[in-house]
Amino acid sequence: MKKSRHGLALVALLSAPTIGHASDLITGDTVGPADAPNKMTFRMTTDGPRNNDPVVAEGYGKLFNQFIAKHPGWRIELQMMSGDIGQEQARMVEQAKSGNAPDCAAVDSFILPLFKKAGVLKSFSPYFTKDEINQLFPFIREGITGTDGQIYAWWWSTDLRVLYRNKEIIPDAPQTWDDTKKAALQSVKKGMEGILFNGSRYEGTTFDWLANFWAQGGKLVDDAGKPIFGEGAEREKFVKAVNYYRDLVESGAAPKRVATIGNYDDFNAAAAAGSTALFVGGNWQYGQLQAALEPEELAKWTFSPLPGPTKDQRSTGTGGWTVASFSSDPAKVKMCADLARDVYMGPANEVQGQLPTRADLYDKYKIFSSDINKAFSAALKVGQARPGAAVYPEISNQIQIMMGKVLTGTQSTDAAVDEAFKASLAAYNHH
Repeated sequence: MKKSRHGLALVALLSAPTIGHASDLITGDTVGPADAPNKMTFRMTTDGPRNNDPVVAEGYGKLFNQFIAKHPGWRIELQMMSGDIGQEQARMVEQAKSGNAPDCAAVDSFILPLFKKAGVLKSFSPYFTKDEINQLFPFIREGITGTDGQIYAWWWSTDLRVLYRNKEIIPDAPQTWDDTKKAALQSVKKGMEGILFNGSRYEGTTFDWLANFWAQGGKLVDDAGKPIFGEGAEREKFVKAVNYYRDLVESGAAPKRVATIGNYDDFNAAAAAGSTALFVGGNWQYGQLQAALEPEELAKWTFSPLPGPTKDQRSTGTGGWTVASFSSDPAKVKMCADLARDVYMGPANEVQGQLPTRADLYDKYKIFSSDINKAFSAALKVGQARPGAAVYPEISNQIQIMMGKVLTGTQSTDAAVDEAFKASLAAYNHH
């Protein structure tokens, strides 16, 4: 058995000090004594003691126990999100507007702007220092800051997209779209499939591709959240980025089957089978490749920032989770901010191997000070999050439909882009 990416994290946790009989403090859905005079509700994802991975669950259990031991007189009631996270988040916006939201909650970073716009979040500015805020990557800092300059959540984990390659087949990192096409065609000559990427009806298709539009300075929506990608200069950049993918397929640099791929696992399988030397994937896949490949095979693989139209025009899609408070009780807002700091800002990143959002944490934790994670950290400097417009899910849906038509050659790029824009605009006007 190869060591999982949680191996280092587990070692760190097992050597961490334990607090008395702290394990008694987690019972079912609560953390802390039943008779505690103060309670806070926390609605969460599986980033906590309920994680399906026993190593991760144990790690979070220790963090939550240590946290509650530092806050005598408090009990946390855990509420798990279920089913469709997107629907769950949308429901929470409505609950917050009517005053029925949890005191503290995990908020998806790309839905965070909707919560900010609704004015339902409480300021965390008093609880984090200027230094801590300044260490955040620019897109993170921008994402959590309101128009009044206050921060309204703590964005603690992130991810990004990179270009993976087999160094034996492609020794040099492609810097531009042209380089990428040449490298992919070179791999085809050696009997491979060419470059792989998501291209079917799947959010990953939109998000992975958007970096090519953003690298040119493209904007999907204006400040009011209205779609603008089909007009003027934005349309030009958008069409150029779509044609980049179209050309990869038409030239044979990418196989036609990319139009049916909607799962990052497909890329790991192709890497393990030796059928591809190039794919657009997420940073978390390096850990998956470590687990799937023999050491001598893994040694052939590396990654580099996503290429742009020129080597100086770069971007990458970034996601991740935040912790935010809806409570009108200042003590609960502080408790939520403390939870974000003491459990999630660093310790939880280590437990799950999820990339921190603060540049200085890459040196603080051994797991993130590796050359691999430092390279991810460098790439995050040009990271861009999805726009927090209410119409984004429909824009994404239309981009996925458009990509299917373009990659299969059933419609011209111009016609497909115009249709996607028209449908996105209609959705915006409808709301």
